[in-house]
Amino acid sequence: MAQAPNFKKTIFACYRGYITQGIVNNLSPLFFVIFQDHFGIDYMLISALILCNFVTQVVTDILAVRYVDRIGMRRAAVLAHVLAFTGLAMQGILPNILPAPYIGLVIATIVNGVGGGLIEVIISPIVDSCPGEAKASAMSLLHSFYCWGQVGVVLITTLLLRVIGEDLWYVIPILWSLLPFYNLFSFLKVPLMPAIPEDEKTPLRTLFTSKIFIVAMVLMLCAGASELAMCQWSSLFAERALGVTKVVGDLMGPCLFAVLMGIGRTIFGIWGEKINLAWALMGTAALCVLCYLGTALFESPILALISCALCGLSVSLMWPGTFSLTSAVYPKGGTAMFGTLAILGDIGCAAGPALMGAVSTAVSQNSKVLALSSMQPEQLSLKVGMLFCILFPLLIVLGVALMARFKKTEDAKNA
Repeated sequence: MAQAPNFKKTIFACYRGYITQGIVNNLSPLFFVIFQDHFGIDYMLISALILCNFVTQVVTDILAVRYVDRIGMRRAAVLAHVLAFTGLAMQGILPNILPAPYIGLVIATIVNGVGGGLIEVIISPIVDSCPGEAKASAMSLLHSFYCWGQVGVVLITTLLLRVIGEDLWYVIPILWSLLPFYNLFSFLKVPLMPAIPEDEKTPLRTLFTSKIFIVAMVLMLCAGASELAMCQWSSLFAERALGVTKVVGDLMGPCLFAVLMGIGRTIFGIWGEKINLAWALMGTAALCVLCYLGTALFESPILALISCALCGLSVSLMWPGTFSLTSAVYPKGGTAMFGTLAILGDIGCAAGPALMGAVSTAVSQNSKVLALSSMQPEQLSLKVGMLFCILFPLLIVLGVALMARFKKTEDAKNA
């Protein structure tokens, strides 16, 4: 009698995959000052690197929706880790051997972006397909490893830079590349569930005509915006609007934000099967509204920073929770469904910080608005931009309620 496959190894490989994505997305920004000092790269070129990574991941998500099922999940998973390994190694090697270091960084960013984009699209459906009842808990726990990867890469890279010195920075990406190198061999042999037959999959046409899926896409857009608007602006907001030092702003802002986001996902991953996912998602979105309010309105810098950090906890369930709610309605949506949701999430990740920046800029240039407050123009504009971002979690509260209503109507119709 054949022994049943052990999917624990598959789950652990997926955890390492999400740690890899955390490394790919968060390592490069830690070297931006070094890139400026060593290679003379200005802010515009650094912004172009960030945009290059985002565009590459979105294009990869779009192509993956169409082609991953054709090449197979195992090949796609191995290819994703090969690209992540290659991109990280290139980041350490190419800038030092090419005549134009910036070109080397762009090439490494593109290769990393393709690897990270593929990981984002394929890992969630692999975990969702593994046998088990507590799907929402498993999804939340999986996504917590992205947070731990983010925290780990910040702390370990900062420590290594202090130990070996900034002149040897290029050693660090090469060391980080060893994780995806190891994990690609894991995906060569771990058991995977058979792909859903083509005639049984829920076609994209059906999804795009479903009110539930349209709401899910809006939820993903707002999840990405809620998370990244605070995460990307928190350090600058702390320094310019709250008047704290950069070290305090970084530790109490993006670093503690990521820790609490990881804790939130881990808690739901362990005890989530005892919790109603829809109510939990609405509750955390409501908490997110309060966090944005507190960050913008508290006069005490300490209370404002605590609100900023707690926002990490409040957004922790948004991304994996939306995946799980949608998968429960369309269990045979497959890679195309997860990929489509990932595309909307990535667009939200870019739109949230951009909209906050646009609102802040508009306020800073409006003399009538500035005259209404005794605050410094930069302080007022950043606080108003932060208040604007309340819109994103509010839409999530509304969206989850609509999703539940549409599902109840659909269930009654089917019955």
